[in-house]
Amino acid sequence: MKKRKFGLLISSVVATGAILAACGSDEDTKKDTDTNSGDKGDNFAIAMVTDVGGVDDKSFNQSAWEGVQKFGADNGLSKGDGGFDYLQSQSDADYNTNLNNLLRRDFDLVFGVGFMMADAMGEVANENPNAQLALIDSADVTADNLVNILFKEQEGAFLAGVVAAEMSQSGKIGFVGGVDIPVINRFHAGFVEGAKAVNPDIEIQVNYTGAFDDASKGKIAANSMYSAGVDIIFHAAGGTGNGVFSEAKERKAKDANANVWVIGVDADQYAEGQVDGSTNITLTSMLKGVNNAVIDVATKAKAGEFPGGETIVYGLAENGVGLADSRGAIPQEILDDVEVYKEKIASGEIKVSEEKPKE
Repeated sequence: MKKRKFGLLISSVVATGAILAACGSDEDTKKDTDTNSGDKGDNFAIAMVTDVGGVDDKSFNQSAWEGVQKFGADNGLSKGDGGFDYLQSQSDADYNTNLNNLLRRDFDLVFGVGFMMADAMGEVANENPNAQLALIDSADVTADNLVNILFKEQEGAFLAGVVAAEMSQSGKIGFVGGVDIPVINRFHAGFVEGAKAVNPDIEIQVNYTGAFDDASKGKIAANSMYSAGVDIIFHAAGGTGNGVFSEAKERKAKDANANVWVIGVDADQYAEGQVDGSTNITLTSMLKGVNNAVIDVATKAKAGEFPGGETIVYGLAENGVGLADSRGAIPQEILDDVEVYKEKIASGEIKVSEEKPKE
C-alpha cells in the first residue's frame, strides 16, 4: 500500500469561485441582496454567529472563525462592517438577536455555527428571504436562502477509535461528549465502531456532560475515567473538552510515567496537550474541516453560486474529515492500519453508523 502523509487532507474547492469572482465588473460596487444575483465584486462581506462555546473554544467555533478570517484575508477584507466579523452568543437567547444584528449591518453571507442554532436560523431565513445564510452541523432547516453544511463525523471518529483501541495499554478507553444531539452522536458512533473493529473486547466508557462551554464538567468526567483505568479519552465537547486536557496534563505533571492521553476534536489540539517543553498528552485530533467548508461556501456565494436550499456533506471521500499528525506519538504500523480503514471508508466498502450505540 502506498503510504501517504498522515493528517488532514482537506481540499476546498475554491479556485473556480476565485476566478469567477475576479471576472466581475469593477463598476459593480453596490451590494445586491438577491441570492442569485451573480458576482458581488470585492465588497462581499461575511460574518458568523458562534454558539455558546465561544469563538476561542479551540475547537469548532474557532475553526469556523479561522475560515472566515482566511476568506477575508484572501479577498482583501478588514474586520468590521463591509469586511468580516463575528458575534459571540452567551446563551441560546442571543442567536436571533446576533443573526439579525449582522444582517442589519449588511453582511452578504452569515454563518450560524452549530446544531443548536437551527431554530433561530430557520426563523431568520423566513423573515429575511433575500439574506444568504449558512447553517453548520444541521440539516433541519429547509429554505431557498439557506445552505446546510454537514460533516461525516462518524468517519473521522472511526479512525480515532482505531488509534485509541490499538494504542490503549489498559484495554479501557473513553468518550466525553457535550450535549446529547445528533452531531455528537455521530462522533460517539464512529469512535465505538472503529475501536471495536480492531478490538471487539475493548471497554469504552461514555459520558455526555450536557454542555459545550463548561470545562469543569469535562475535567470531572476525565478524572472519573482516568481513575477507573481509562488511558485514552476522545472528547467531542467543544470548550468542555478543555477540562479533559486539564485533567490529563495535571496527572502527567504529577507523574511523568502516567499513561494518559487525549484525542482532540475539530481542530488540531496538539498545543492544548503541552505539559512542558518535552511532554504532550495529545495523541492526535479528529479534524473537521469547518474552516475550509466556510471558505468553500463563501467563495461560491461571492461568485454568485450560493447553494441555497442545498445540503453539502463533507466526509472522508471529500477530504472533509481526518486525523491530525500525531508527531511521532503513534507507531507507524498503527498509522498504516488507519490508512487501510480510511481507504475502505472513503470507497464505501465500510459504512459507518451515525447512530450512537444503545446502552
